[in-house]
Amino acid sequence: MKSFACLLVLSALTVSALAQENFKCPDDFGFYPHHISCDKYWKCDNNAAELKTCGNGLAFDASDPKFLTENCDYIHNVDCGDRSQLEPAISAPHCERLYGIFADDAKCDVFWNCWNGEASRYQCSPGLAYDREARVCMWADQVPECKSDEVAGGFTCPADVNNVGNSFSRHAHPEDCRKYYICLEGQAREYGCPIGTVFKIGDSDGSGNCEDPEDVPGCEDYYKDVDLKMLKKQGY
Repeated sequence: MKSFACLLVLSALTVSALAQENFKCPDDFGFYPHHISCDKYWKCDNNAAELKTCGNGLAFDASDPKFLTENCDYIHNVDCGDRSQLEPAISAPHCERLYGIFADDAKCDVFWNCWNGEASRYQCSPGLAYDREARVCMWADQVPECKSDEVAGGFTCPADVNNVGNSFSRHAHPEDCRKYYICLEGQAREYGCPIGTVFKIGDSDGSGNCEDPEDVPGCEDYYKDVDLKMLKKQGY
């Protein structure tokens, strides 16, 4: 009985393979999706069909109704529909596949953009973490994968802040002049002052603003050995 079932499966696979091998070009020129594979497609040139495969981690975008666009995009950007099959994953350092955007295994505010197996490191702004589902940087406390000790660096909002109230307050980072914490209804979030400035504690508890380092005692040399123009270009 088992052997008969296997023969049926093999027969179905053979018929499916033959159907694809006998693909007929609907027009002389165009790019057409494979019927079951999201990362494969047919290139028709002079009415001759050639089976093509996108890079590992990319999928064929079949959204062009005229079938004149040859476009392989990140899998998460493509609506595969019933084309559910993909080539086996080929991994590289920091890359689950050769192409794609992937979260870091250790730090929740770091993610990697992989292109042909080459990984480029990106870091979310202070207080944010990379959300694997939305594929954007969000508040760290809203990202399930982010460990509690990584949210606002483990900083806990004071139970009571004089002259400011419990709903909103600012607090200096204990080690980094540029960083500070905002407490909003008891929830701590880490922020960073704009490049070229540092956080200056205000006159009342829980207050403060970003100011020129020269005006903040102890932070005068914060940017002493830093190329500010280069940092701004890198988006810090």
